Amino acid sequence: MQGSANINIMVKAVRAAGRKLVRDFRELENLQVSPAGAADFAARAEVAAAAPLAETLRGERANYGWLARGAEEVAGTDPTRRWIVDPLDGAANYAHGLAHWAISVALEHKGEIVAAVVFDAAKNELFGAEKGAGAFLNDTRMRVSGRGRLIEGVFATGIPGGARADLPLVLKDLGRLAPASGGIRRMGAASLDLAYVAAGRFDGYWERRVRPWEVAAGMLLVREAGGLTAPIAGETVFDGETLVAANADMFDSLARLLRQQ
Repeated sequence: MQGSANINIMVKAVRAAGRKLVRDFRELENLQVSPAGAADFAARAEVAAAAPLAETLRGERANYGWLARGAEEVAGTDPTRRWIVDPLDGAANYAHGLAHWAISVALEHKGEIVAAVVFDAAKNELFGAEKGAGAFLNDTRMRVSGRGRLIEGVFATGIPGGARADLPLVLKDLGRLAPASGGIRRMGAASLDLAYVAAGRFDGYWERRVRPWEVAAGMLLVREAGGLTAPIAGETVFDGETLVAANADMFDSLARLLRQQ
C-alpha cells in the first residue's frame, strides 16, 4: 500500500510490530501453559509489540501526541496531531491461540482521523486509508457491501463478559437485531470488525463500550470505503464510548433499532 509519508511510517511500524507478534504467537501455540500463563505470555507479547510501534511512530514524528492502550497519554509539542495506537487488539483471542487479532494505528489531526492502518499480521492483511483517498486492503481498493436490508446483512458486535454493567443493554440489542438480520458475529477485535465492514465482509457493526484506540483507525476505513459511522447515543465517540457503523443503505435502519429505548 502506497500513500503519504505518514502512511508509510505507519505501515513500517505495524509490520515491525506484526513480525514480533507472529513469532510469539507461534511459540504460544506450541506451549503447554496454564490459562494464567497464556494470558501472561500474551501480555508480555503486547508490551514487546508496543516497542517498535513507539520507536517508529514517535521516532519519526516526535512532536505528535500519543494515546495508546496500556500507556499514559502524552501531549505532543504539536497540539493538533496525535497517534492513537492499539498494539494488540484482540488480546484474548491471542492468548487463546485464535488467529484473529490486529495492530491498529490512527493519526488524528485537529480532532479528526486523517490516516489509518489496521494490520492483521496472522493473515498478512493490511487495511489502510487516508482521508479523501479511499480505503485499501493490501493493494486493492475496498468498498462496503451493497446489501440494503437488515435481513440480508451480517453484523459484528462486542458482547461483554462477566457482570459488566452494560450487559443487559447489549442483550436487548441482540434481541432486537437477531430476528431482523441475517446473522450476528462476535469476533473479539473491534478494529477488524470495522475493517471487515469496510471490505464488505460485514454489513455493519455496533458496540456499547469501546475505547479510542480500538476503533479510531477502523472508523476511517469504513468512511473511506463508502460507509457511515456515528455514536449510538449522540455523543462523540471518544467521549461516550459507543459506536455504530454500516454501509450507507443499512445505516439508518441499524442505528434506529439500536437507539430504541
